Amino acid sequence: MPDSPIYDIEVQTIIGLNTTLEEYKGAVLLIVNTASKCGFTKQYDALQKLYELYKDRGFVVLGFPANNFMNQEPGENAEIADFCRINFGVNFPLFAKISVRGKNIHPLYKYLTEKSTNPEFHGKISWNFNKFLISPEGKIVNRFGSRTEPLDPELIKAIEAILPGS
Repeated sequence: MPDSPIYDIEVQTIIGLNTTLEEYKGAVLLIVNTASKCGFTKQYDALQKLYELYKDRGFVVLGFPANNFMNQEPGENAEIADFCRINFGVNFPLFAKISVRGKNIHPLYKYLTEKSTNPEFHGKISWNFNKFLISPEGKIVNRFGSRTEPLDPELIKAIEAILPGS
């Protein structure tokens, strides 16, 4: 199977290192746009629990802070990282703050939301904590809205169905 273009997209870690998603090839990914001052911010706790539950089986949560909705992520990257670690014990990978919609949309979110690259689950990001489930081959296999809690049985079932060795 050819490599998925998702692995070539350049991203920056929360501490400012330039990289791509290549290092996550072969893992099941849950890509989430996050915010620290949102009604859904408490989902950080459940995202961390989900990560801990499945990380040894090849699952990774990737958090992408974004300030696209009502200034709910106003902080700088270092503040965001500290907030997540101190308040929710987050140790899954966090990335530098990006835009997930509009004219400055980050290439990753352009890839995730456009019909040409995601015909089945395309569409604008509706709010903070939208979730994209990516297979070990780099295919977008599902999308969940902000109201879907990370430990929702439907989301867990979708993850378990594509974990390596399942």
